[in-house]
Amino acid sequence: MKASELRELKLPDLNKELISLLKANFGLRMQLATQQLSNPQQLKKIRRDIARVKTIITQKLNNHD
Repeated sequence: MKASELRELKLPDLNKELISLLKANFGLRMQLATQQLSNPQQLKKIRRDIARVKTIITQKLNNHD
């Protein structure tokens, strides 16, 4: 998801997105450990998406103070 799309979401929706990304990251790490991961670039993409969502959550929290 693009950062501009994420900025339009509310905090509860961002938290749901973060949880789903963390679950996906866990699943990919398990596939990597069992050598079933076909595309290792997926891990990099998920990690960046997680960082992007966390950054936007932090920005929204700091702007509401």
